[in-house]
Amino acid sequence: MDPNILLIIIGIIALVIGLITGKLIFAKNTNKKLEEAELQSQSIIKEAQIRAETIRKEKELEAKERFVQLKSDHDREVLDKTKKMNDAENRIRQKEQSINQKESNLDKQSKENDAIKENLNRQIDLVNIKRTELEKHQEEHIRRLEKIATLTAEEAKAQLIESLKNEAHTQAVGIQQEIIDDAKQKANKEARKIIIQTIQRTAAEQAIENTITVFNLESDEIKGQIIGREGRNIRAIEAATGVDLIVDDTPEAILLSSFDPLRREIARLSLQRLVADGRIHPARIEEVVEKTKKQIEDQVREIGERTVIEMGIHGLHKELVRMVGRMRFRSSYGQNLLMHSRETANLCATMAAELGLNAKLAKRAGLLHDIGKVPDEESELSHALLGAKLAEKYGENPAVVNAIGAHHDEMEMQYVISPIVQACDAISGARPGARREIMQQYLQRIKDLENLAMAYDGVEKAYAIQAGRELRVIVESDKVTDQESDKLSFEIAQKIQTEMTFPGQIKVTVIREKRAVNVAR
Repeated sequence: MDPNILLIIIGIIALVIGLITGKLIFAKNTNKKLEEAELQSQSIIKEAQIRAETIRKEKELEAKERFVQLKSDHDREVLDKTKKMNDAENRIRQKEQSINQKESNLDKQSKENDAIKENLNRQIDLVNIKRTELEKHQEEHIRRLEKIATLTAEEAKAQLIESLKNEAHTQAVGIQQEIIDDAKQKANKEARKIIIQTIQRTAAEQAIENTITVFNLESDEIKGQIIGREGRNIRAIEAATGVDLIVDDTPEAILLSSFDPLRREIARLSLQRLVADGRIHPARIEEVVEKTKKQIEDQVREIGERTVIEMGIHGLHKELVRMVGRMRFRSSYGQNLLMHSRETANLCATMAAELGLNAKLAKRAGLLHDIGKVPDEESELSHALLGAKLAEKYGENPAVVNAIGAHHDEMEMQYVISPIVQACDAISGARPGARREIMQQYLQRIKDLENLAMAYDGVEKAYAIQAGRELRVIVESDKVTDQESDKLSFEIAQKIQTEMTFPGQIKVTVIREKRAVNVAR
């Protein structure tokens, strides 16, 4: 046989023997592992049984403890309820005893009242008997007096009543006049005191508004850019803003002229942006002016919100808040409208507090009293009536609405704060430095005031004093009596009120005196 084939056969036999031996060894190892796994599983099962038994016992103990606790809580609740029921029964028993005691007292009182009533009836019968006797004696006495006086009782009574009536009327007139004079004196004194305290406790703005704003430039070269070719830039600015631009020889300055401070502010801010940007032409001007108007509108709303917060006024409608902000850019006789309204509001609050009234409501009415001057749309109504209409529209208190409409006597005053708002408005507008007036107009108003008084018969002289706040009229004593002096003062005041325009109020004083002059030689 070939040795190589023999070697291959021997190798195959060895391989087979090796495989058989390996399988025997693997089977032996597998049996051993199975036995170990079985032992391990039995151990785990025993441990699980022991653990389960332990858990069962623990749960049984917890359940017993929980049962004991619930039972104790139940017993405690039962005891509490029993105690409350016992207390309630005791209170009911005490109330029953008290009611029984009161019933017995009432019975006693009723018996005593019956006795008192019986006694009173007896006394009333005695009084009636005596009254009958007195009436008989009185009739006899009256008949005797009529014989003596030759007058009947009715005639004597009428004469006595008439004399007493005349005497009482005379005394009543004198007392009434004394009371009126005393009341006027005290009222004037108290009013002066309250007004002085109010003015002293309120800080007032002294600055006044102008109708011209100066826009400063870095150099005069910018004036040419603002004017533009053939003046098209300056015409575009004036058309977009409604403000007159005055470019003169004033170095490095342009004047912005308009009666409306809001327009002047829009023009000033627009020029500031255009100059800073450097691009000045009609299209750019219109764009910048529109952006500035939106910015001013936001600023107006912010000013209104800041004002109402600073004044401590809450719950104001957002449209009224916006109108309050618009007041910042309005003026009256040169006086800034917002500053005037704030000053009036503070005066109203102080005066209302001095009088023991609602200071918050008075302050609210004082701040809103001139909102009719800043409407979104033009109206034929006066600013007082328009302001009242707007306040009513936006849900303001009826007292505030009435105070706004009545502060120029265009509506009947129905609430106590209405005259307060009127007085404080006059104080704010009439104080020195509050409003500006051209000298010629002022002198003409003073002259017209004096001439108006001189037109009446019996007037000798007339003087306008205290910057036109008071008119003193001196009359001839032989032509005007004391009664006619009162009438003359009233007529002059009414004529001034209907024919003249003036800030605040004017006091008319008529003076009549009799002078006896002789010369010793």
